[in-house]
Amino acid sequence: MSQAVYMIQPTVGEIARRTGYAVHRVEYVIRSRNIRASSRAGNARVFTEADVEQIASELRRIDAEKATTGPGRQTYQWIQEAR
Repeated sequence: MSQAVYMIQPTVGEIARRTGYAVHRVEYVIRSRNIRASSRAGNARVFTEADVEQIASELRRIDAEKATTGPGRQTYQWIQEAR
């Protein structure tokens, strides 16, 4: 008897859950970096694991940049420490 192996590709919500970032921030990176969904599952866009890594990397880069520049730097650092 053979077993089917299903590869589950994450949706935007799953990427947000895995990375700990808000859905709107994940959506922003997807749109602004022109990351294309690998396919669709019904109406949901699904992404590859490589896409998830790229999205997470971009979100970390944005956070690092915010932490070192801008007038809200101290408030932002406090919010990050609370995570």
